[in-house]
Amino acid sequence: MTNEELRIVVAALMRELGHEFVGRALSDDELHTLGVNLRTILDDVRDAPARVRELSRDSLEEFTLTIPTFDELGERQLFSDSFVAGAANPMGLAAQLWRDGDVACMQVTLGKAFEGAPGRAHGGVVAALLDEVMGLMNVIHGAMAFTVQLDITYLAPTPVGEPIVARAWLSRQDNRKQFVEATLHAGELVVASAKALFISIDRTTFLQQLLTDEE
Repeated sequence: MTNEELRIVVAALMRELGHEFVGRALSDDELHTLGVNLRTILDDVRDAPARVRELSRDSLEEFTLTIPTFDELGERQLFSDSFVAGAANPMGLAAQLWRDGDVACMQVTLGKAFEGAPGRAHGGVVAALLDEVMGLMNVIHGAMAFTVQLDITYLAPTPVGEPIVARAWLSRQDNRKQFVEATLHAGELVVASAKALFISIDRTTFLQQLLTDEE
């Protein structure tokens, strides 16, 4: 395995640990033992050198982002450290993202650590999922853009422990404004719908901001 593949494996185990911790009743002794073990692991991680992700003007100017189809899932990561879709982020949602023609799609099964009310996903987590899949529409249509407005209608509780699927599409475009809509489904039930406004930004300006943030 490559280092990046190992990061994904370990991140998945850490996510699973978090969800199991929320869903299990551990005894005092078990909690004490777990705390001791985790402190040892934490010390080991902190002793490792800081991770540096280098950005250069040349690499950014050559950068292109394409969205995988459903058949390409697992072959590559869009954003490995992303809170929503990054498989290498131990605190993330690990959602899968793909395109179906001009429609952006997402699937995820949320664990217990993302509950709001018992058995229901937190509304903020639902918002993050919808924002992410709607943001893919900008890439599909060749734009770099930022979320300006996100309006969500919660139609039913979003379950944890069950697959949920979102679909997003471009409803209209007005110069730099991208108007996007989306729905989130749990089985046949629509649990949320959303509308969003994204504003396109010049590619050169966007890349310059990334470089400035790293300095």
